[in-house]
Amino acid sequence: MSGRLNSAQPYVFGLFRIVVSLLFACHGAASLFGVLGGAAGSGGTIDAGTWPGWYAAVIQLVGGGLVLLGLGTRPAALICSGSMAYAYFKVHQPGALWPMENGGEAPAMFCWAFLLLAFTGSGAFGLDRLFARRTAEQERTAPERQTPVAA
Repeated sequence: MSGRLNSAQPYVFGLFRIVVSLLFACHGAASLFGVLGGAAGSGGTIDAGTWPGWYAAVIQLVGGGLVLLGLGTRPAALICSGSMAYAYFKVHQPGALWPMENGGEAPAMFCWAFLLLAFTGSGAFGLDRLFARRTAEQERTAPERQTPVAA
């Protein structure tokens, strides 16, 4: 049984990456463009340049989009994880100790999910794997370059 589960691992990580990053990017789109209920469900948007909300929304949209595509997954996921750690400790945690009490379940879960993706990579279905495969094939098929020898 564990052999079958292990063989499916890259595909499950790929699906996990897609679902988590799509939800994350939707938060950014809601805050920046007022779609999907808008910023914090208010139907509005966050004013451009306001700290930290607007910058968090940009990280959510851009970072979530990159991780969704599996492009630069590890660094993008690390930045997304850090932004959610900041959101939890600066915005939610001062209100109460536990995430259930301070409304910080989503930032805590996103933080840990993106930290996992920073360590595991894109899994299946990511552009990172496609580019890595192409680069490896090009390196294998490229003729060895001869270095001229000076006399």
